[in-house]
Order: sequence, then C-alpha cells, then structure tokens
Amino acid sequence: MLDNIRVVLVNTSHTGNIGSAARAMKTMGLSKLVLVDPVAPPDGKSSALAAGAGDVLANAKTVDTLAEAVADCGLVIGTSARSRTLSWPMLEPRGCGEKLISEVSKYPVALVFGRENNGLSNDELQQCHFHVCIPANPDYSSLNLAAAVQTLCYEVRMAYLNATRNSFPDNNPEDAEYPLSQDLEGFYSHLEQTLIKTNFIIANHPGMVMTKLRRLYNRARPETAELNILRGILSSVDKAFKNREK
Repeated sequence: MLDNIRVVLVNTSHTGNIGSAARAMKTMGLSKLVLVDPVAPPDGKSSALAAGAGDVLANAKTVDTLAEAVADCGLVIGTSARSRTLSWPMLEPRGCGEKLISEVSKYPVALVFGRENNGLSNDELQQCHFHVCIPANPDYSSLNLAAAVQTLCYEVRMAYLNATRNSFPDNNPEDAEYPLSQDLEGFYSHLEQTLIKTNFIIANHPGMVMTKLRRLYNRARPETAELNILRGILSSVDKAFKNREK
C-alpha cells in the first residue's frame, strides 16, 4: 500500500533538503520520491542528510514538470497555505493521510511539496485535487521542507496503520473509479478550447474562468464515467459547430 504513494518535491533549491526529505519518508515507510526540476541534483550533502535512507535517494526519479510527475495518479494533494482569494478543497493533515490511504489501492497517489521560499505556483496548485495546510503556530508558521514532509508522512503512516487494523472508516463506500491526472488535464484542455470556440472565453482575455472551473470540478471530483460524459458533451458541441460551419 505504501509503495503506491509518491512524495513529489517541486524545484527544490537546497540539495540537503532532498536528503532530509528522503530520511523523513523512510522513517514512515514511504519510498517513492520524485523530484520535479530540482535546482541542483542530489549530491554528497543530500546523501549525508539522508543518513540510512540512501536507497530512497538513489531510487528517486527526476522529471521536468509536475504534470509529468503525477500523470498516472488518481489523487494528487498539494501542500499550501490557505488562500483568501481563491478557495480550494482543503484537508487537514489527518484527513490528508486518510484520503491518500483510502484511495491508494486503486491507483498511484501523490503528496506534493513546493519550493522552500514560495511553495507551489498557482498553476501547480490547480493540478491538485485537494490542498493540505499544516495548522502551525500562526505567529511563526514557517516550516522547514523536511519537517513538513515528516509531519504529513506521519499522518499517512497513522492512517495506514489504522487501515491495516480494520479500524479505518471507508471514505469511498461505492468503490468509485476516478480519472487519472492526465485524463483530467485532457478534459480541461478540451473544455477551454470549446469555450473559446463558443466565445464564452475570449482567447486574448481569458480572465479567471478556467481557474474557477478547475476549482469547481476538483471540488466535485467527477468519477471516470462522469468525466467521459462531460467529454462526450464537449464533443457534441464541437460537432454541432463543425456542421454549422459547412
């Protein structure tokens, strides 16, 4: 179960933090580390701070974009401070662990951490189904990257232990099948192109329409069958426009 959970570090600037994150992961039984466009690849400092987690570090996968890192994931949770300008489905750390464990048997799931200085970009946050915020001291809420990884990996482990003891509540009683991240991105691209075609979105001045629609669909969490229906609706609109142009 834990082997299907990946920890994704985006654009990490300090190589030592990569090693410390690997160590934090291994203490909680996690081993799948993905690095998205790190400023520098893991080095001797990474290995030193990884301590006994050299295997996690050695097997880490490096990719160019977050989309590539989570393309085959059915659930993506990104770490974020709470936003007052554009709310997104939020989880507390405990709920984050429970959500990941409740779905990990169906497909790979990902827990995403951003840059040390400014976290994840808005575009990256919009690729996540949920955001998780660690409720630290509001007077001093700055967490080291490895400390944040340790905190959330601990919650994942506790949820895992509860699940293996048969005391974890079933959050998905209908055993729903959800689309992978790459399927959702394909839907969003299709939706945007169709809305541009109908002039609902002005290509040169798109505004926040797609951002708000992403928030809507991420909150609704459409199942695979439901996403197929939405894609079918868009295709029917495209076909109607094509016939009208003949």
